[in-house]
Amino acid sequence: MIGKLVGVVVILGVAAADAAASHPMVHGPAPRSIQACLPDPSFGAAARQNASTVNIAPWSVLGRPETGWAIYAPLTAHEIGTPCQAADSEGFAAALAAWQGEHGLPSNGIMDEATLRALDRAWQGRRPFVVVSAHGVCPAPPATLSSARVDEGYGGKQVQLRAGALGAYRRMVAAARADDPTLAADKRLLTIFSGYRDPVADAARCAKEQNCNAVVRATCSAHRTGLAMDLFLGAAPGFPPDSSADLNRLYQSRSNAYRWMVAHAGQFGFVNYPFEPWHWEWTGEPP
Repeated sequence: MIGKLVGVVVILGVAAADAAASHPMVHGPAPRSIQACLPDPSFGAAARQNASTVNIAPWSVLGRPETGWAIYAPLTAHEIGTPCQAADSEGFAAALAAWQGEHGLPSNGIMDEATLRALDRAWQGRRPFVVVSAHGVCPAPPATLSSARVDEGYGGKQVQLRAGALGAYRRMVAAARADDPTLAADKRLLTIFSGYRDPVADAARCAKEQNCNAVVRATCSAHRTGLAMDLFLGAAPGFPPDSSADLNRLYQSRSNAYRWMVAHAGQFGFVNYPFEPWHWEWTGEPP
């Protein structure tokens, strides 16, 4: 269980703030008034209820059955405007209750399927690719692409993206490494293991693997736009970095790299596909 954090204040890293000021593109929840993770006894029962579900409750909200919602706790904390990373804390429940009330839900501070679905709608609604494809349009591949440097691809992999997305990625990674020594120490972190994927080659691959319509590979992938990228955030022992196994996704959701991305990536125009901690899309131009 994620340890409790009391009296912690979320502060935007200096490097991230400076870079974002130069490129003022913000995608994410508006700033909220909660400034610290403080106990609130009036939400003690809600906190205990959340503690009982965060790791073991059955869910089927983001495309397949899952156990618990701990994977989505960091993204939820950011969405509801609280530094309380512990999903079983009273401060988390109090902030969740405020968010629920603003979105027409019972403001009880208890995470349930209706609340998680409402959160997912907010997250998915920030992905232009989802908005466009919801109207039955599969975006055409871009006319031009830029190549990332060898050191920007995971394991030296060749990666291509649209020029604007690649530039935003570079600014973001520079800020992340300046903010967090652990991200600077391991240069593999935040490298790209998948960028643009040719639709024809992608279709052939998913047909070969027989999972074209599974959660792990869509028939119309965001990667065809040249705006989506999969970032190396580490991996649970025995798993590849893009494994959709719950253990791997939970491991990544607790990583410094993912926590930094959740807190700051919006400043650079990036949004997360919440089911995959590693998948981020740049929103600086239409898909």
